[in-house]
Parts: sequence; C-alpha cells; structure tokens
Amino acid sequence: MTDTTAVAAKVQPRLKAKYRAEIVPALTEQFGFGNLHQVPGLVKVVVNTGVGEAARDSKIIDGAIKDLAAITGQKPQITKARKSIAQFKLREGQAIGAHVTLRGDRAWEFLDRLLSVALPRIRDFRGLSDRQFDGNGNYTFGITEQSIFHEIDQDRIDRVRGFDVTVVTTAKTDEEGRALLKQLGFPFTLVNNA
Repeated sequence: MTDTTAVAAKVQPRLKAKYRAEIVPALTEQFGFGNLHQVPGLVKVVVNTGVGEAARDSKIIDGAIKDLAAITGQKPQITKARKSIAQFKLREGQAIGAHVTLRGDRAWEFLDRLLSVALPRIRDFRGLSDRQFDGNGNYTFGITEQSIFHEIDQDRIDRVRGFDVTVVTTAKTDEEGRALLKQLGFPFTLVNNA
C-alpha cells in the first residue's frame, strides 16, 4: 500500500524534470554559479485577460472566466475597476477582466502544454519576440485567440479572446531569464538590433 503512494509522490511534471536534470547544470556552467540556488527558476505563471466590453454587458465576462478556467485548470480571480472613468462608461468595482496565478506543478504543466501543444497551433507562427523582458528576467507575451488551446471547444467559442501570459522567474537579469526560457523550449525569434 505504501509503495503506490511513494511512487505517486515521485511523479513530477515533464518540464520540471527536464529543468532539474538538464537545465540547472547547463545554466550553472554557462553563468558560473557557485550555488544551485543561484540558478534561475520558475516562480509563477500569470494568465490575464481583459474584457473591455464587460463595461457595457456584464454577461460577456462569464465566457472569459469559463475559457480561462478550462485553459488553466484553476478558477480565475475577477479583476475589478479601481476607479470610475466616464469616457469608458466604467464604474468603480465593475468586473473588467480575470486572471489566474499558477504556481508549483500547475505552472510547470501549463508551460509544457503551452510550448508543446498550443504555440505550434498558431497559424503563421514565427516565434516569440525576445525583447519583452521587464529588466528583471520576467517575460510577458500575448496570445491573440483562445482557440489554440485544445481544452477549448471550437464550436462553443462565442467570441475571440486574447490572453496575456507572464512568466515570473528568479533570474536577476534579462540575460539569465532569456537563457532559462530558451532552455525550457521557448521559441524566440532573433530580432535585429537596428
């Protein structure tokens, strides 16, 4: 009885196993880290969507919440307006979006599905820009439509929604963060410095 529970406890996400076995030694060698804790790692993945039309029709946000929950496997947190803006017909406290914060194994599994299944399904995909780092090794990019995820039923899409994905790392510089994400399998394009 205890053998099966011990085996179940050892199962870890595929990308996390690759990180521990291959990526940590490679980054240690590349940057000359003296300690394993200096090697950049994954902290969390935040998936965010803004629904501007929700200011006029509050039912629109339900579809965004349902899509976000299906994609991430976690119930989204509703984002509310902090203050009223008359030009946008927006009131304070009104629901205008949703976001999910994934940590631990859920973050690793989401990144694995994103990199191996979802991104290759984008039409005319030429890679992600490597200029979207924030200066501290964190990376943010946008996804234009939710249909690239196989969890979304193509026939039940009421409208096309985009998402922002932020990958937060323990990297101190953009160079370390870029090296980590490249090793994880992020398909970066080379942008000419013009």
